[in-house]
Amino acid sequence: MDIEQRFQRITDFIEARLTPLFDPANGSDHGFGMDDTSRSLRALRYTVQAASQVNGLVEKRETAPELRQVVDQALEHNWDVLRSIARMWEDHPEFVKEFKAHSWDVLGV
Repeated sequence: MDIEQRFQRITDFIEARLTPLFDPANGSDHGFGMDDTSRSLRALRYTVQAASQVNGLVEKRETAPELRQVVDQALEHNWDVLRSIARMWEDHPEFVKEFKAHSWDVLGV
């Protein structure tokens, strides 16, 4: 499994847990209320979206060897952010062991 697929897999897992929290049937205001819970949900979703955007980074990793160390640091940070969030659902049946992997295991650095 390549790096982009791993990032997509963990992002999909997190999004599947977050999406129902924005559902009005669950008492949510789609996360757009001005209460602290809605603000927290939005912040968490924005964090996940930002950390999962690795397509350009992975490309640079392969095409610009002089940038590889910087790119690897960015990828490591993004993976660690997603891993920390996913571990909140460690007891969920769809949680896979891969989500506990350290960034150096995922990136092969």
